Amino acid sequence: MFHQLLTPIGNSLFLSFIVAVLPIAVVLVLLGWARRPAWQASLAGLIVGLVVAIVGWQFPVNLAISSVLNGVVFALWPVMWIVVTAILLYNIAVRSGRFAAFRMWLLDNLPNDRRIVLVVVGFSFGALFEGISGFGTPVAITSSLLIMLGFPALEALTFTLIFNTAPVAFGALGVPITVLGAVTHLPADALGQMVGRQLPFFAVALPFYVIAIYAGVGGMLRIWPVLLVSGGSFALTQFVTANYINYSLTDVLSSLVSLILTILFLRVWKPAPDPRFEIKVDRAKEVRGDVSGTQGWYPWIIVAVVVILWTIAKVFALGDLKVHWPGLDKAVYITLYKTPYGAIWDFQPLGTGTAILLAAILTALVVRLKPADFGAAIVDTWVQTRIAILTVATIVGLAFLMNYSGLTYTLGLGVASVGAFFPLVSAFLGWVAVFLSGSDTSGNALFGNLQVVAANQLNLNPVLMAATNSSGGVMGKMISPQNIATGVATTDLKGQEGHVFAKTFKHSILLTVLLGILVWLQQNVFTWMIPPH
Repeated sequence: MFHQLLTPIGNSLFLSFIVAVLPIAVVLVLLGWARRPAWQASLAGLIVGLVVAIVGWQFPVNLAISSVLNGVVFALWPVMWIVVTAILLYNIAVRSGRFAAFRMWLLDNLPNDRRIVLVVVGFSFGALFEGISGFGTPVAITSSLLIMLGFPALEALTFTLIFNTAPVAFGALGVPITVLGAVTHLPADALGQMVGRQLPFFAVALPFYVIAIYAGVGGMLRIWPVLLVSGGSFALTQFVTANYINYSLTDVLSSLVSLILTILFLRVWKPAPDPRFEIKVDRAKEVRGDVSGTQGWYPWIIVAVVVILWTIAKVFALGDLKVHWPGLDKAVYITLYKTPYGAIWDFQPLGTGTAILLAAILTALVVRLKPADFGAAIVDTWVQTRIAILTVATIVGLAFLMNYSGLTYTLGLGVASVGAFFPLVSAFLGWVAVFLSGSDTSGNALFGNLQVVAANQLNLNPVLMAATNSSGGVMGKMISPQNIATGVATTDLKGQEGHVFAKTFKHSILLTVLLGILVWLQQNVFTWMIPPH
């Protein structure tokens, strides 16, 4: 059994921390400074990670390869299976004319104002997809819709990524919280309640923040009522659902309430016309034959109903197979926790991705899509996602390598050494974890328990710190190579992930700092906000 080394470089935590952060630094520099495609940055980070782990942390080569392969397989199933099936649904909607019909419905039923459209589509509608599928698919689909509505591709993707921070912690029907509870052995309900007492502050502010970036402060203030309705209704429902109903339904209910109330509000309140934000698109050639705008809702209603029923009926549990990863399961000893490290791949053939595939097939049948068009949608999906698959496989492989080799625990130990300031930097642990893995679920599996260990060492509240890992992770998702790669899949920005990263990085840092301040206040001032456990 390999015992993880925590301070292998000069027996110094500081030097070891500097070396351990190199793989992450390489990815950040190549994406943000060199503006390289995400797959190149991720692959370079993986190569550097292998060298650092094998040479510096003395991680055996066979274990290093096995841990990377474990991460790659997890990236392919369930993560990219969910992404691929969701993009297939999108392509079926496009091929059948229902995506254009949905766009037409939005044009017919919303004010002719890009600011309003950005909030309804990028925030409320995007959150619904996050609640159903997660893993970057809402970014790909909503940014594509915004582009069809006249937004430049880089603009659409940037704002969608920032908006996506509000629902991520409860995405895919609350899976990140469920996983966080499993790895920390803390009550998942209490963790969901805590996250539900952090993210609503950001949810209510995000529409104001994004529109201020897009239209300037003046342009934002002229439509503040609808921003308050959209963000306020989402935040309030998020708080109530996470704390008093069921955290797994948080995103679905919050997004639906926000979407419905915002659209209804716009029936009685209209912004003053502003030529700068008028939508100028050609309506004539968008919808085939007799496809009505209302039919544009069909794919999204079908997938929402299927996934929710699938989850309630627990169909995903049928055929569930726990695979003990050969040569890796319990072959590593976590020095920090004094326990063997399990390596179990949870293979669910009827997981969320399969549910979305069923929804895609049902949609094709309902809209009477020709078999040839269905085949073409499959080809479109492969062309759009193949680079994203490579990117996700390499970045998640790196995350698993860092976890099993001990690099992750060296980083966590270094961050925990800040003592009383740990609440301020706790959010950045989640930020790093999701930047690496691309998923709040994976980020919680990566650093969730580390937050609890640090909290216990420093006499801080473990529920608060564990929840902060998930809340901090959502701020890192807008810059994760996986999320960006999935987001560009349906646009003409393939290979330009570095430009997207550069546009979102400063917002990611700012929001994480604000979360850190909130966490410090919750730990030291507003302790009544922490739920009992």
